[in-house]
Amino acid sequence: MYLKALEIQGFKSFPDKTVLTFGEDITAIVGPNGSGKSNISDAIRWVMGEQSTKALRGGKMEDVIFGGTQKRKQLGFAEVSLVLDNAGHFFELEESEVVVTRRYYRSGESEYYINRRSVRLKDVNELFMDTGLGREGYSIIGQGKIDEILSVKSADRREVFEEAAGISRYRHRKEEAERKLERTEENLVRVSDKIDELELQVEPLRLQSEKAKKYLILRDELRSLEISVWLEQLEKIRQSAMKLLSDYENAVRQKQEAQTQVEALYAAAEDYAAQMREKDVEAEGIRFEMMQREADANECESAIAVLRTNVQNNLENADRFRRELEAQEGRAGSIAAQIEERRTRLEHIAAEISGLQAELTARQEAAQEAAHSAGALAGEMEQLRQREALETASANEARALLSALAAAAQEIMDRDEAVRQELAAGEQRLQEGRAEAEAARKALEQAREDRDALQNVINGYTLRMDTRRKRAEAARERHVKLQMEDNALKSRIHMLAEMEKVYEGYSKAVKLVMGEAERGQLRGIHGPVAGLIHVPDRCAVAIEIALGGAMQHLVVDSEEDGKAAISYLKRRDAGRATFLPLSAIRPAEFRDRGVERESGFVGMGDALVRFDPRYQKIFSSLLGRTVIAEDMDRAIAMARKYGHRFKIVTLDGQVLNPGGSMTGGSVSRSAGILSRANELERLRAQSTQIAADMEKAGQALEAAQREATAAAYELETAQSQQRSHQDEVLKLEERQAHFEAMLADLERQRDDWRRELEELKVRGERTETDTSAARTRIEALEGSAAALRTEAEGKAAGQAGLRERQEAISKEIADLNMRAAALEAEDQASRKALGELEELSRDITGERAQRERMVEEFQSKNDVLSAQILEKEQLLQAVREENAVRQETISRINREKLDLEARRTQADKDARDKNTELLAMEREVSVLEQKKLSAALEEKQILDKLWETYELSHEAARQQRVELESVQKASRRIAELKRAISALGNINLDAIEEFQRINERYTYLTDQRDDVQKAKKELEAIIADITGEMKTIFARQFQIINESFQQTFLELFGGGKATLELEDEEDLLNCGIEIKVQPPGKALKIISLLSGGEKAFVAIALYFAILKVRPTPFCVMDEIEAALDDVNVSRFARYLRQMADKTQFIVITHRRGTMEEADVLYGVTMQEQGVSRILTINLNDVERELHIK
Repeated sequence: MYLKALEIQGFKSFPDKTVLTFGEDITAIVGPNGSGKSNISDAIRWVMGEQSTKALRGGKMEDVIFGGTQKRKQLGFAEVSLVLDNAGHFFELEESEVVVTRRYYRSGESEYYINRRSVRLKDVNELFMDTGLGREGYSIIGQGKIDEILSVKSADRREVFEEAAGISRYRHRKEEAERKLERTEENLVRVSDKIDELELQVEPLRLQSEKAKKYLILRDELRSLEISVWLEQLEKIRQSAMKLLSDYENAVRQKQEAQTQVEALYAAAEDYAAQMREKDVEAEGIRFEMMQREADANECESAIAVLRTNVQNNLENADRFRRELEAQEGRAGSIAAQIEERRTRLEHIAAEISGLQAELTARQEAAQEAAHSAGALAGEMEQLRQREALETASANEARALLSALAAAAQEIMDRDEAVRQELAAGEQRLQEGRAEAEAARKALEQAREDRDALQNVINGYTLRMDTRRKRAEAARERHVKLQMEDNALKSRIHMLAEMEKVYEGYSKAVKLVMGEAERGQLRGIHGPVAGLIHVPDRCAVAIEIALGGAMQHLVVDSEEDGKAAISYLKRRDAGRATFLPLSAIRPAEFRDRGVERESGFVGMGDALVRFDPRYQKIFSSLLGRTVIAEDMDRAIAMARKYGHRFKIVTLDGQVLNPGGSMTGGSVSRSAGILSRANELERLRAQSTQIAADMEKAGQALEAAQREATAAAYELETAQSQQRSHQDEVLKLEERQAHFEAMLADLERQRDDWRRELEELKVRGERTETDTSAARTRIEALEGSAAALRTEAEGKAAGQAGLRERQEAISKEIADLNMRAAALEAEDQASRKALGELEELSRDITGERAQRERMVEEFQSKNDVLSAQILEKEQLLQAVREENAVRQETISRINREKLDLEARRTQADKDARDKNTELLAMEREVSVLEQKKLSAALEEKQILDKLWETYELSHEAARQQRVELESVQKASRRIAELKRAISALGNINLDAIEEFQRINERYTYLTDQRDDVQKAKKELEAIIADITGEMKTIFARQFQIINESFQQTFLELFGGGKATLELEDEEDLLNCGIEIKVQPPGKALKIISLLSGGEKAFVAIALYFAILKVRPTPFCVMDEIEAALDDVNVSRFARYLRQMADKTQFIVITHRRGTMEEADVLYGVTMQEQGVSRILTINLNDVERELHIK
């Protein structure tokens, strides 16, 4: 078995993965100071389970992780693997190769693997135990191991010898057994304590359980009886309720019948009243008609009077108009002659205008005919010219279209060729784009997987950070809470101390005397009584009440000292105080000592307090005849028994005075002077405890904050990596999106080009068709334009004659229009003058005719008015007759109304009588309803009682009902049961279950105690066996190692002698080991007296001796020969070569002699600051190549 390889990554100065392979011979590791050579031995020591940061040359375990340089970032973990050859199955594993790996993270987590299987540190230690390997072995020898051997304390050397003797495994087993034994003893003590505690609970709980069971029996009987009695009462109530219900229903029915009759009578009375109201309405209607007709009669009379007045007025007006007609007869002659002359001229003018208008009409018709002919001819010519221009333009457009079609056809051919070329290139670009997009998609998926994987790690770190922050926050809150409690306690302590200092609560006299005594003005003052004693909290109230005002009495040395104080108080007029001179107080003896055996006796007052023995007489005098009792009942019993001869005070402050008087009531437990002193002492103890708790809480807070900071750093590092991954994902997503957009554009362009090709094909075919049609149309349009041009030239010749005739007719029409206008003006003037003359004639003629007509109208009006007067008089007579008939009708209606009034009065009387009967029935119904409600209430109360008392419905209660002999006997039994339950006192129903639980736990703990005692005996036997085995093995192996050491010393030093001696052979397993040597030519010395080089060489000789006895598979030596001179280095190297056949050596050295004996050299350099690198030289290969040896 040998070390095949060492793999290092992230460990100290090796950030990159570094692999060192080893043969079975000697390997030397060389390099300048600080290059990282010793980090290799630290790595081997670390991977084999080393937990001491001091042994690894660090301050904390995190220091083993590469910490970064100016050019490199720090790493998050360190990992080291040992590859061991196990072909001979040195280790009890099936594999021929064993790989031990240790990984450590900055967060503080460690991982261990054996052959890549996760294991515990304990598994790694057990793998290497008793092999000489491991963190406690001697396979790694550095300056620290040399120091252990050379230590002044011989006991420090034991570990090396125990590992060499092969008893380390036994010692670990023994220590583990001793730890188990210690835990077993602790468990035994804890179990015994619990059993003792439970024993105090079992018996009281048993009594409570039995009382509770008795209570349950009585309660169940009471329950069944009460339920049955209540159900009996409920049945009686329900039977009574049924009869009440029947009576109630009959009464309600009779009441309803009477109600119906009353309502019928009231309805009849109301009907009569309604008929009377109808008669009133009818009479009022007739009266209203009479009033209206009377009004009509009055109007007729007024109208007749008006008509007669109008007749008289008309007669007078007709006479006046006759006189005015006679005066207007001679004015009409001259006006009639002028009117005739004007009419003749107007007739002549009308004839001339008529002739002119006929002639003008004829000329206008001729002009219109000529204009029409010219216009038609011009229109035809214009149409022909437009048609010609249109045809010509169409022909030109057709020619342009033909040219455009030819150009379009050429363009379509050119575009078709270009599109086909672009389509082929686009297909090529599309294929390339798809390939690039697929590659980008795969890269994106990989980047997302990496990001998501890191997210899981971040989630774990986040959870860990949250947990640690919560832990830190909880620790901070606890620390703050303790600080607040401490501040509150200190404040309270300060307040109470100040109150003590200024004698708060004492009288003014006591304060002044104590102030003078403290200033030295009064001597012999010891202080107030309350300040000279200490009272337990339990008795504070009782002692305070017992002392009463005596708490403020001042204790002095002698009467003279008291006298001086009294004089001082008199001079100051400061009040009074009582003084107790130590030299004068003589306490009376308490003879009723039998009270100490009485029930409830707590103690004598002076025996329950602590004080300086000097004050024995004082407190015997004050409290020596005061008995402290537990409670008032027992105090009264004592006082009666001893004839009220002494004072008795209960713990809660009630007093039985000598002679039989009693004092008591409520007592404050915190306001007294003694309570204040006790509280001050208790608060100071609490303050000390809180200070200790605060220190622990502060340490816990610092630890939690460190853990939270470490977790935050890990999370930040992981998040930084996550951001890098996220940036990469975003870039790849952008790239993917770019490729997808590019592919979409290319596919769209390809589709566009394909569609364009189809469109070009259709356009080409359409262009050929349009070209053929255009040629045909050009030929047709050119022929049509020539025909229209010839026809238009013929129309132009006839248009000139028509234009000349039209101009002559226009001149004649203008002359005729001028003559017609002059005649029309004259006609208008004549007509105006004629109108004025005729108006004047009409006025004269009209006035006369009007007056004659008015005379005739007045005559006819008088005839009409006379007829109207006659009609009005007839109408007036008819109205008078109608009103007389209406008056007779009103009289008849009044008679019918009086008859209805009599009937209504009789109906009202009958209704009142029947209503009296109804009220009596309603009272009866109300009484029955009240009884029914009372029965329902009693029933509800019983049902509520069932539910509230036993949570039972009626149906559920009926199922629990029992047969009763009689309700009276059951009621008496219920009373007896209630008295019995009351006599039981307070019942703890939980005691049954609690007793069962406690009893089971008591039995279980008793069995467990027996098991633990048995296990303790077995562990003690195992420890004794292991100890005996260890002594035997150690004694035998120590002798062998001693002989090997003597031989090795002789070989290395070339003479002399050496020996190993036990300091105490009776205590083989614990005594120190002394090394005594005698180098050649020197006297025998112990190792501490040797020089530095001799010490180192002796230690090397001892290690070689151990390796001879118990060789290890490999041994790492870290500059152990540094203190040797060149001669001894050569001896060391040669001896190393001799032992290389049994042990593989890996030597870290600066010495040339050691290097010369090595088979392989590893050079460690540090070309980059803070980063170590390895160079390898195989000296055997070099020797063979150079033909050395």
